[in-house]
Amino acid sequence: MKNYLQFKRDQWASFSSDKQVKINQAELAKIKSLGDVVNLTDVREIYGSLIEYLHLVYQEKRALQKKQSNFLNAAITAAPFIIGISGSVAVGKSTTARLLQVLLSRTYPELNVHLMTTDGFIYSNQELKRRHLFDRKGFPESYNMNLLNDFLRDVLAGKTDIVYPLYSQELSDVVPGQYGHVKQPDILIIEGINTLQLPTNGQIVTSDFFDFSIYIDAAEELIEQWFMQRFVRVLELNKNNPNNFYYQMANGPRADALQLAQETWQMVNLVNLREYIAPTKQRASLILHKTDGHLIDRIYLRHF
Repeated sequence: MKNYLQFKRDQWASFSSDKQVKINQAELAKIKSLGDVVNLTDVREIYGSLIEYLHLVYQEKRALQKKQSNFLNAAITAAPFIIGISGSVAVGKSTTARLLQVLLSRTYPELNVHLMTTDGFIYSNQELKRRHLFDRKGFPESYNMNLLNDFLRDVLAGKTDIVYPLYSQELSDVVPGQYGHVKQPDILIIEGINTLQLPTNGQIVTSDFFDFSIYIDAAEELIEQWFMQRFVRVLELNKNNPNNFYYQMANGPRADALQLAQETWQMVNLVNLREYIAPTKQRASLILHKTDGHLIDRIYLRHF
């Protein structure tokens, strides 16, 4: 970690010049992921400084684009400032992504901030089964990386309306015929386990498109604990929802469901974390390290 500056929580909090919290507890409860823990103290001590730093880097990009345009005497498309967020399943990526979108939008209301996930770029369950990859769902080969890279090229090219596939957590599958739209935002936040992963076949690296990247880090044992806690909560919430992917498990023997979850963690998520996700950590611009209770205790900022 020699190429990172390390800050403890109180040090990082001191960098923020604006101590106002631009979100209330009720709003925070709505945007946090199931099983995640975040409060107004976290917003004030962690995200205040992060928002200001992101805006600083954003301004630097815009200033450079203007200088390039003046130097070349040509108009240069102002491509979105892209923030990538990565980390293991159940570590809190989605909460961080949604919180950043809200805080950036409210702190800098002149900016259009769009949020999306890479989940929609995973092959459909039907296609995964056809490719004999269903047991590898979430691994690099289960994603249509060509489609994701084409999407990112279109974003940087400044196209006015770019569609991307959507994923349903309720169905645990890509939603056929439904798409999200990116319409030239100032800032685009992209969240997913594969946002920093290296290609396996010589393709361009997805993170090459990013202006800033964040990795959410925690000990394996803690992430496993959070994963299992979230799984139990999902079962509880969907006992009366026959449209949900987990409905049958929620109404079957609890021991069988827990065994399946444990097997999924050990044979899929943990392997994926060790082999493909965690090795990308030191490619991130900033690392948020979590400890018990999802408490962010250390921040690492890359300086070279």
